[in-house]
Amino acid sequence: MKLLFLLLKGASLGKFMLSGGTMLLSVITYAMVFGWPYAVGFVVLLFCHELGHYLAARQRNLDVGLPMFIPFVGAWIGLKEQIPDAETEAWVGIAGPLLGSLAAAGCYFLARHYGSSLLLALSYSGFLLNLFNLIPVPPLDGGRVTAAISRKIWYPGIPILLGFFYLHPSPLLLLVCVLAGTQLWARRNESSEYSSTLTAAKRGEYALLYFGLVAWLSLMTFNLHEQLAAFR
Repeated sequence: MKLLFLLLKGASLGKFMLSGGTMLLSVITYAMVFGWPYAVGFVVLLFCHELGHYLAARQRNLDVGLPMFIPFVGAWIGLKEQIPDAETEAWVGIAGPLLGSLAAAGCYFLARHYGSSLLLALSYSGFLLNLFNLIPVPPLDGGRVTAAISRKIWYPGIPILLGFFYLHPSPLLLLVCVLAGTQLWARRNESSEYSSTLTAAKRGEYALLYFGLVAWLSLMTFNLHEQLAAFR
């Protein structure tokens, strides 16, 4: 009930219906390719990821819209004001992968309990989705988090992103590469005062959280890839 109250408080009925409508459109579109059970599960995982961003932004009193969905592109929340500092950007950025990863972990444990290949496939998709979003380049979540740790981490993020595109070439990944390039260029001269308010301890907390989550997601993605290969 508290979650529903937060959602309704943060948006008008029209915006709530628009968010739900784009979510339903995504389910229908994915269902035509992958079937209804997978489509519903995958969109719920996307929603959990974006809900993490939304709740974190609301916690920091940011003006933010409900999640919107585009089939085969993903989902996003619309921030209607500039994020004031690097720590807030990092917190909003990491909250999505955190909640999204917990949702994927829930699918994994249910898959193990019931022996469901569908839930196993959904958990794999969830882990991979959140791992991809943690690539350390803006505008991905990883770029937002690492801005609070050290922007030098952005540089290895570029070849990682290009590696993803090389292994899985697609127009969407090409778009992400272009957006990353423009973001890096636009923020090249950003004032150091943006992140200067973070203490060394706070940077260390985000570093531990970020790299710990990346390591865990990498391990789970690899293990599930092997398990799904055994099913095939």
